[in-house]
Amino acid sequence: MKSAEMLQTATVERRRLAGLDGIRGLAALFVVFHHVWLLSFPGFPRDTGPGWASWMVYGHFAVVVFIVLSGFSLALSPARNGWRLDSLGRFAHRRAWRILPPYWAAVALSLVIAWTLVPQPEQGVPTAKSVLIYGLLLQDVFGSPSPNGALWSIAVEAQLYFVFPLLLLVLRRMGAVVMVGAVTAVVAAVGVLAQVVPVVGELMRLTPQFAALFALGMAGAGVVRLQRRIPFQWLAAAALLPVLALIVLKGSVWTIGNLYWIDLAIGPATVLLLAAVATGKPAPVVWLLDTRPVKSLGSFSYSLYLIHAPIVVNIHALVIAPRMEQGVPAFLVSLALAVPVTVVAARLFAGVFELPFTRSRTPAALRAAVRARLSRARTQ
Repeated sequence: MKSAEMLQTATVERRRLAGLDGIRGLAALFVVFHHVWLLSFPGFPRDTGPGWASWMVYGHFAVVVFIVLSGFSLALSPARNGWRLDSLGRFAHRRAWRILPPYWAAVALSLVIAWTLVPQPEQGVPTAKSVLIYGLLLQDVFGSPSPNGALWSIAVEAQLYFVFPLLLLVLRRMGAVVMVGAVTAVVAAVGVLAQVVPVVGELMRLTPQFAALFALGMAGAGVVRLQRRIPFQWLAAAALLPVLALIVLKGSVWTIGNLYWIDLAIGPATVLLLAAVATGKPAPVVWLLDTRPVKSLGSFSYSLYLIHAPIVVNIHALVIAPRMEQGVPAFLVSLALAVPVTVVAARLFAGVFELPFTRSRTPAALRAAVRARLSRARTQ
């Protein structure tokens, strides 16, 4: 009986990981579409594109998904272990090993592209200060010309890793409701005071709402373990519909101007969707996320997010803009060129700077894997 239960648990875990990776991949692709849209239609945050492409205005919400998913994924293992980390040192090493090599490689690539080809829109050529700030993941704290418009959220996520152990401690001792409620209360207070207190307003550049979303994702990991029969998919739809209705009613200018609160409103629907996928619901969505192309995209979604911006910008600036004006034709041609080029480039980039670090968890294991691969190459 115990073996059967273990086998069932392992099956659920494999399905969960595949589904969550698929969500990462689709979210990263959404951001690519968003940046192609931004370059093709003027006036953002006004929606000046065709109605059928209006959803691409809201690429920011993909980052909301990433942040909730980050808290959710990181907390799955502690949730099975009484909300305890196996070791602070091991946690820090795993996060640094997973995040930093591809991030630093993406920063270097972005700098080279910005210095030799076309820099990011409205940013100018990166400086020595840019190198320092982006290298240290402080771009949300200090201003400098950005080599890559997508890297701002990586700094936010890295900073959330520092509070993750503290949030686990609060969760373990006081429960998920207290932990999420306390973080959300602080975030809401910051959002209100920022309008009248200039010093508090400076905190808005750190996107404090992401702390509440991260905490919500962490709490969701525990719900999955305890309540598998809850219809999470229908709860997610019920939580999302009022927010979608508000976005449609108010329009893109109002929505973008109120992202702080809209992000918080989308958080519950996002964590409920993750819980649904993690428990195999709805079946058609899980099937889609489990298909080979989507799973493959998810396997290098981090690389896709990291390097897509300079590629999209340069394809538009060097290939599209000299030949056609902004509008639907330029948008469609940009999609046809930028999406496949970016996906292929990201897969190649991941093969060198991301996937080896996910397959080999320590420097020694990575060196052994590289030696083995070189040895096989010599014998072929």
